[in-house]
Order: sequence, then C-alpha cells, then structure tokens
Amino acid sequence: MTPEARARQTIDALLIAADWHVCDVASANIRAAAGVAIREFPLNPGHGFTDYLLYVNGKACGVIEAKKAGATLSGVEVQSARYAQGLPASLPAWRRPLPFVFESTGVETRFTNGLDPSPRARPLFAFFRPEMLVQWLQTAVPASPNHIAPGTQPTDEPPASYLPSGTFLARLQHRPPLVTEWGQGGAHFKLWPAQITAINNLEKSLAANKPRALIQMATGSGKTFTAISAIYRLIKFGGARRVLFLVDRGNLARQTKKEFDAYASPHNAYKFGEEFIVQHLQSSQVDKNARVVICTIQRMFSLLKGRELAEEDDEVSFLPLPLAGEGGGEGGLFKDPEPIGYNPALPIESFDIVITDEAHRSIYNLWRQVLEYFDAYLIGLTATPNKQTFGFFNQNLVMEYGHAQAVADGVNVNYDVYRIKTEVTEQGARVDKGYWLETQDKATRRKTAWQLDDDFEYRPEELDRAVQTPDQIRTVVRTLRDRWQAELFPQRSELPKTLVFAKDDNHAEKIVEILREEFGRGNEFAQKITYRTTGTSPEQLIKDFRTAYYPRVAVTVDMIATGTDIKPVEIVMFMRSVKSRSFFEQMKGRGVRVCRDDDLRSVNPGEHVRKDHFVIVDCVGVCERDKTDSRPMDSQKAVPLDKLLQAVALGNVEGDVISSVAVRLTRLDRDVSDADQARVMEASGGKSLRDIARGLVQALETARDEDTPPQQAEAALQHATEPLANPALRELILKLKQKADLVIDTITKDELIGAGFTEASDRAQQLVQSFEAFIQQHKDEITALQILYNRPVRAPLKFEDIRLLADALHAPPHLIDESALWQAYAALQKGKVKGSHQKRLLTDIVSLVRFAMQQDNELVPYPERVQANFKAWLAQQNSLPLPPAGEGRGEGSPHPTFTQEQIHWLEMIRDHIAANLGIELEDFDYAPFSQQGGLGRVHQLFGEQLVQVMDELNRELVA
Repeated sequence: MTPEARARQTIDALLIAADWHVCDVASANIRAAAGVAIREFPLNPGHGFTDYLLYVNGKACGVIEAKKAGATLSGVEVQSARYAQGLPASLPAWRRPLPFVFESTGVETRFTNGLDPSPRARPLFAFFRPEMLVQWLQTAVPASPNHIAPGTQPTDEPPASYLPSGTFLARLQHRPPLVTEWGQGGAHFKLWPAQITAINNLEKSLAANKPRALIQMATGSGKTFTAISAIYRLIKFGGARRVLFLVDRGNLARQTKKEFDAYASPHNAYKFGEEFIVQHLQSSQVDKNARVVICTIQRMFSLLKGRELAEEDDEVSFLPLPLAGEGGGEGGLFKDPEPIGYNPALPIESFDIVITDEAHRSIYNLWRQVLEYFDAYLIGLTATPNKQTFGFFNQNLVMEYGHAQAVADGVNVNYDVYRIKTEVTEQGARVDKGYWLETQDKATRRKTAWQLDDDFEYRPEELDRAVQTPDQIRTVVRTLRDRWQAELFPQRSELPKTLVFAKDDNHAEKIVEILREEFGRGNEFAQKITYRTTGTSPEQLIKDFRTAYYPRVAVTVDMIATGTDIKPVEIVMFMRSVKSRSFFEQMKGRGVRVCRDDDLRSVNPGEHVRKDHFVIVDCVGVCERDKTDSRPMDSQKAVPLDKLLQAVALGNVEGDVISSVAVRLTRLDRDVSDADQARVMEASGGKSLRDIARGLVQALETARDEDTPPQQAEAALQHATEPLANPALRELILKLKQKADLVIDTITKDELIGAGFTEASDRAQQLVQSFEAFIQQHKDEITALQILYNRPVRAPLKFEDIRLLADALHAPPHLIDESALWQAYAALQKGKVKGSHQKRLLTDIVSLVRFAMQQDNELVPYPERVQANFKAWLAQQNSLPLPPAGEGRGEGSPHPTFTQEQIHWLEMIRDHIAANLGIELEDFDYAPFSQQGGLGRVHQLFGEQLVQVMDELNRELVA
C-alpha cells in the first residue's frame, strides 16, 4: 500500500467515526446520510479531481485534499481552494465557492472556514460531524427573529436580536460595550479596572482570531469573576454554543459552580444559571443543552478515553506527569503520553471556548491533549505563569496583573515575613546510643519503643518525613503562641485565622495535637484539612474555616494550597519547604485576598478589626530559597510509587512504567502480612500483589512479541492493569508501602535561635536602587521631579504633575509601584519608615521622592506630613495679634483666631490638600464641601480672608 493510499484509509476511518458516509463516485448516494464524502470527484475542466467532495443534506459544501503522512499542509491550501471553486454549475451547492476546505494526512488535518471573516486555516484533531457544517451554513443566513438558542431560558429581551448571523468568529466582530457596574443593594456588582481591561483585551484577541490567550491575574483579584463575565458576553452576544471550564480538583469545580450561580446579569433580572444552563459534570454524560460545562481535567480525559473516573479521583489534584527528559529525568513517566483518539460521543466541535483554570498546571503532555482535542479557542487563567505557560499560549498575554499592582489597587493585601529559626530546623540533631526513641507505623500509627545501638543522626531535610521531633514542632508553636499578639497583630484579642502547611498527613496530625496543647484550647481550635480527613468532610471543614469562628487554625498538606478561597486568613505558616516557584506563589496566595470588614469581624472579635495585610510565618526558610519553574518532580530521584500508580490509572501502559510497577509490587508482596494480603485480595477481586505483578509481566512479554498485533498487545496491557484502576486498591498499596516506620525523637530538646520580621531582601534593594536611579535620571525632564529638586524655591506642585510622574513609574520597563516601593524602604530602613500597612495615596509619591532625595529624614505618609504642617500653621495663627471683634473670634473656640465651624472647614481643606496637593475655589462645589453648604457657606465663614487662607494652606501644607 502506498503512503497516499494509507493516508486515505486513515482519513476514511476518521470521516466514518464522525458519522460521514464515505463512498466512490460510482456508488454515490447524496441522500444516504446527512453527510456524504465522495472520493475522487471530477471537477470542472482545468480543476482536476478533488480527493473528497463533501455533501450535507443533499448539497455540496466542501472538499478534502489528502496527502501522505509527513507532508506539510500549508502549501496545499492554494490547491484545495482551487478545488473549492471547481464544482460543476449543474450540481447543487450551499454556496459557491464551496465554503469548507480541509487538508489532511490522516495524522494532521487543517481546516479553513470560508464563512469566517478573513478565513484562516487552523489545525483540527479530526473532522466535524455533518450537523456542525449544516449549523454554520444555516446561520450564514439571517436568523429567525424568534430563534432561541438551546440551553437558553426565554427573557423579556428581543430574542437573538443582538446576534448577527454567521460563525462564532463573525459574531465576535459585533459586541456591545462592556457594562462595568450594575445592580443595587446587596446585589450590586462592579468590575475592577483590571477586570475591565482583561475582558476587553480578551474580546479583542478573540475577534482577531487568535486561538489562545492567557490571563494572568494575582490570586484574589477576581480571575473567576472576570472569566464568568467574559463567558456571559461570549454566550449572550457572541452566540458561543457551549463553554468548557476546566479545573483540577472537585472542590474547585463546586466553588466555580457557586460563583456562576451567584452571577447576576448586567442586562436583565436573571442569574447566570437561570438564563443559561450551567452543568457541573460529575458523570460521563455532557448535558447537550448546557451552555457551560464545569469539569475536572482528569474527568474530561477519562471521558475522551471512554473510561469511568472514580469519584475519589475527581477530588485530587493530579499534578503534571512529565515526559522522560522533560523534568522527570530517569523517572519520567511518559516517553509518549497515552494518546487520545477521536470519541464520537464528544465530537471536536462540542465547545467553542475552553477555559483552563490554574493554566500553569494543565498544559503538560497528558492534559495538553484534552485542551487540544476540541476545535475551540483556548483561554488560560493563572496567577503564576512560567515560561512553559507563556509558550503554550503563543506568548499572547492579554492581561498581566501582578500582586504589587493588585495591592496598589486595593484588590490584594500585602504581606510581611516573620521568620522562626530553631536549632533542629536549621541543623538537624544527633541522639547518642543507648537512649530510647519511638518508632511509629505510618499506616496503623502504632508506636514501638526502640533503644539505639549506635548514635542516631538526622539532617533538617529528613524532619517530619523519616524523623519527627515533637519538641521542634512545639518550639515553633510556642513561638507563635507567645509572639503573635505582641509582634504580629498587637491590636487583636484572638489569634487571626491561620493556615499551616505541613509535610504530610502524619506531620499535620502532630501539629494539630501540639497546637491544641500549647494554646490550651479544645478540639475546635485547630483542625486538620487534608485528603485523608475522615468524619466531617474536608469541604465542610473548609466552609467552617471560612465563615465560622472555629477552627482558628487549619493544618493542611496541599488541599488548600491552590484555588480555594478563604478570605479571612491572615497568617500563612510554612512548616514545609517548597521548590516550585509557581506552587509557592499559589500557597502564599491563600493570604492575599481582601476581606470585607463585616465578613472579617464575623469570625474575629473586635470593633476595629480589619484586614490590611497578612503575615507569612516562615519556619523552614522557604522564602529564602531559590525556586524553579520546573514541574514538581525531583529529576535526580526515581519516580515514587504513587506517581506510577497514578499514571497506570490514567491509562499509561508504557513498558518502563509497567515493569517498574511490577517490580515494586513484587518487592512489596514479600513484606506484607497475611492479613494485609487478604485485604489486597478483597480489594483486587481475588488477586494478590504477586498475581497482579505476574499479570503485568506476562502482558509486557505479549506486547513485546513482534507477532502480536498492536490492538491485541494494548488489550493485554489494559486487562493486566485493570485491578489498579480501582482507587481503593491503589490507596491500600500506598498504605502498605508506608509501613516503613517513622522515627520519633523524644530526646532532643530544641532551642529557638531567633524570631522576627525578615530584614531587607535583595529584591527590596533592587527596587529602591531602580527608583532612585529613575528620579536621578529624569530630574530635569519630569515636571514633578523638577519642582521637588528645586525646593526650597516654592513653585506650585500640581496633582496632574504627580499623576504624570506615577504613570512614568508604572510604565515598562520600570514597573515601579508605590506600595511595593514603600514596603521595600520599610524592609531596608524600618526605623525610618512609617505607615507601611496603610493604603497608599498617589500623593505619597511626594514623600517617596523627598525621602529618596534625603530632603526628609523619615518616610511618612503624605497625609501625615500635611497634618503636621497644618498643626504648625494653626499654632502660628495663634501667635499672631488677635483680630478685631466680630472678625473671626467665637465663643468657645479652641483657637482664638478661628471658630469651631471654621476649624472644621479648615480640616476638610487640609484633607483635600493631602489627597490632591492643593485646593481651588471650584473644589468647594464637590463633596464633602458641597454637602455642607459649598462655596456659599465657606464665603460666609471666611469672607474676604478666604483667598488668603487658601493661598497660605496651599503653600504651607505641601512644604
């Protein structure tokens, strides 16, 4: 068989799978099915033969040009376009030239939709079903005025009147302006400026037919709300048939569904879920009427493979499983990830848009196939992109909104780092021989006494993995207990909501126990929230941690590390190290979210409680270590058993993976007790670990036999791995593997080396140096800097001048944010910096410049500087001769020169100058002055002296 014939055989199979009737010209029957593909069809003279002519509903609509595997297809587009123009005039066609043009090798397929504006070829995983082409052709004709799209509930609006006809891309060219604020009372919604920019930029990207787009927004800045707002518009005004929203954990899917349900339309009185059907996919059946499908990426992978996914596997975040040579080193799990094939139950046109949340975790080999299966625009959401993320999304970053900018906008809160160092944490420990330690079976938690025959020494990195030192945990917890109020939150009477990251479940268990003991509190005070939490569901515990007074402390491993929204958290405590930069930023992000005062006070006692920052309590030096963008697998170590079992459960039947599992099961079989072996046989349907291992080896030998047909080989491997598809068996195997004992060092007494807020970092130093270099470089170019450098010559400094200076600082390549800069100075010169936790005003830039120029010895918020100048000015007025009777003196005035009402107005003027650098007569027409009589009243109070008073205040307060 020639390569060309082999390619056509594959193309035939793909067409048949997509419900096309494939036939030769001689046996053609254009009514045999909704879609008919006729091979080797003769065209008009000079146009030759098209490899396939496509008919839908009895009329020609497109062509397929077939090439051998390996041929490049972009150069074939001119040839296939000519075929689309060569249909004989006597034959029925939907339109001429034929609008749908495909080029395919059977391995690679490209498609050009002639109904699109500026048609452009794009890659496809397979072929469309005939119904999709019919739908496009029918919408190319003006739609019926009474048409309502499936999955849409009727509204009072003129149905579909806002939708132009044509393809999705065509409809994207016509969209109404974005509504940025709507609703009232408790149902009032307002988009942040960053959200507005993200939605507008995304729509521009889609309208420009860019297939992929990345939205990077800081944790807590409203990524999901932004995405829902964009999705609503894409469905309502762009006519998107269906949107797939992918997450990587079941609890994030539930959280996302709640946000969709709470979203109120800016255009009518309906909630999102009332106007459009939103499905949280928890089975193997996609609701054909759903306009939004929320699903874990592992469930969608299983659906495309035609497999069931255990409910437990929906709840676990499946971290990226690297290819060999892509971060996994010798232990790479996938030389080639198990390929996804075309699934007729989920055709490629099922979704117009695919949104993947936490995109930095979902773009690798196994999951990448899910994203690239559908003929859909891909939109990534992430707070922590890396180079791999940017590359996958074609460097099309439509929104970049980092933590520093989010803090400046009041969308995030900033943080301080409080470092706790102990001797054992930093140096490990040594126990002399002869002492008694304890060992604990990790699976049963049974303890046994152990007398040392030799000295026992362990390193810091072994803590809480192989060795547990209770006094090390106790020393850290006592430090938190004794210092949180004095040094972290001095105005609080109760420990703020605290999230602790532990190394594993056993570590978390011990931390909870010691927290309760050292704080002298009951069970409700501290709770463990991990995937292994039993009793109260982890989801309920998370809800309680978010909305109830108890627990005050939640201890987790990684269940709450990403995505989960717990706004009241004000202390994030690291008792484990993290090597991945992205993962660390996600974990740190649990504390950055802004929390409304009322919501915070509902879980924290105190009249003046508010969240203006959070504190990272670093017990292991995690903030000090270099981190990488590599995937979370040590390239120098063998792949752990849990990763191997996970890969097999997801369908990996590569020889290296199967043989590794077989070897480890055989080794484990020698160590398990008869009772444990019985548990294995019960969970596996009667097979021992040795039976499973033997089956794997036999299947491998069958697969490696050159005489075995590929389908039979794959079937043998799938059958052999079938017992491992059971999550209960996998969990049991891992528990048996964990029976290696944990050593508990009850002898070593730990000592605190030091605790306190961290000193200046290199980043802070670089930021300050960058700012000071900027003002030195531009002191003769930027008006505000010219004026500030030329003091004490008191030229007026205007608010517009400061705004232009701020714009220059914020712009690339400087990207200097005044909030981050203030924090940097606080880290470098803590004793000279005040107000580091206050929200910054634009006028604070004046204080920053003057401090950098060493005109001021202290960095003080600009309003405080104005307040001090105002007091000095008032004192000066008191020292002046008294005015004549009836000209400003009043009974009971605290200052002989001004009445109480005049003082009140002077204070309002002071506050206005603090925020705006000056005051003009027209400013009295606006709040707060207008609410108390405005310009008329201030004239009555100050008479002819008003202009003189304003001039003095404008001059003296900004000095």
